[in-house]
Amino acid sequence: MSAGASGPLRLDARTADFDARFSAFLDRDRDSGVDVDAVVRKIVADVRQRGDAAVVEYTRRFDGVAVTAETLRLDAAEIGRAASQVSAEERAAIEFAAARIEAYHRKLLPADIAFTDAAGVRLGARFTPLDAVGLYVPGGKAAYPSSVLMNAIPARVAGVRRVAMVAPTPGGALNPLVMCAAQVAGIDEIYRIGGAQAVAALAWGTATIAPVDKIVGPGNAYVAAAKRLVFGKVGIDLIAGPSEILVVADAQNDPSWIAADLLSQAEHDESAQSILICDDAAFADAVCRAVEHELRGLETADRARRSWYGNGAIIEVPSLADCAPIVDRIAAEHVELCLDAGPAEALLQRIRHAGAIFVGRYTPEAVGDYVAGTNHVLPTSRTARFSSGLGVADFLKRTSIVSCDADALARIGPAAVTLAAAEGLPAHGRSVAIRTNRS
Repeated sequence: MSAGASGPLRLDARTADFDARFSAFLDRDRDSGVDVDAVVRKIVADVRQRGDAAVVEYTRRFDGVAVTAETLRLDAAEIGRAASQVSAEERAAIEFAAARIEAYHRKLLPADIAFTDAAGVRLGARFTPLDAVGLYVPGGKAAYPSSVLMNAIPARVAGVRRVAMVAPTPGGALNPLVMCAAQVAGIDEIYRIGGAQAVAALAWGTATIAPVDKIVGPGNAYVAAAKRLVFGKVGIDLIAGPSEILVVADAQNDPSWIAADLLSQAEHDESAQSILICDDAAFADAVCRAVEHELRGLETADRARRSWYGNGAIIEVPSLADCAPIVDRIAAEHVELCLDAGPAEALLQRIRHAGAIFVGRYTPEAVGDYVAGTNHVLPTSRTARFSSGLGVADFLKRTSIVSCDADALARIGPAAVTLAAAEGLPAHGRSVAIRTNRS
């Protein structure tokens, strides 16, 4: 069966054509396909040249907000009024999530190292935070306060001195939940701008907005293109593609639980992807029926259905215990192992490529999006093969430390002189030899 109106793609690992069909499935491009590079390049160049004037013009044109250079930055009163609209229950949930995110990320702080090796050379590494980070937060209905926490809190834990947030305010409306999350995360430098112009302003700076060293946070195709364009002038976190989830589940699961998990990512975007790996065709059929039942009562059913039918897949395997190679080839953003503790732990040890792994029947991916404490900014589109999710290390730099005394340099210097000569760089060798009386 192929993807379409009849349901998700169905694959069976036992068939002769599985590898070819699976490879074709992995190679499919789920991005929007909209080429925005030319437009973004023009916007970035304009902001770089005209600064505040360009940012103000684009904000008026795209967001319908009559701003001036003086009103680009939100004042504390505006932030407070918006945040005050959040219910006590919502604020408590944001604070609860923030505390857990901070606690987890403090465990990720690396320690400086220092030692003296056998040659007498003192070696080490020191970790220091970035000076300034720009946080991009989408605006409008797609604004997620959880993303504010996930991006800002690791930066604060790392010791970043300045975190500047940009968030578009279509029609001039501030998102109360986003403003509340910014308050909880300790962000008070917030600008009412978005799109490529916001990325350019953070990268190059304007009279009003001081430049940053790194830009993090999700955005649309224009934001992603702008981040790619300014990379090198500043650092970036990653280029996020459509969301995805891979669920490994046996027939002991309630099909409705698995259906809900699959839809938890499908509802993000019609380009999102939900995949089920199971070892029982009847269970797979039951999950498909449960998905249809769940969709009937889901407010986001339209885009979730398009995602499930257009990009979803069910892969039947002879043994879940041996499915790690398939999981690794998919290298999904989120992987759920909905199995008993023993089999789940055994499979966990064999999986090498995943953004985040959720172990056990009572660990839905959504807890990672909000309150587990781990970060939900994760590699997508198979980039988990070579990259990691956002963390404290993304806001730190590692500086190597080397120190030799005369005896240590005499021990290791001759090899350096030899290598410098071999590479045709005599001044390199001279700088060593002149200190060891070998010149």
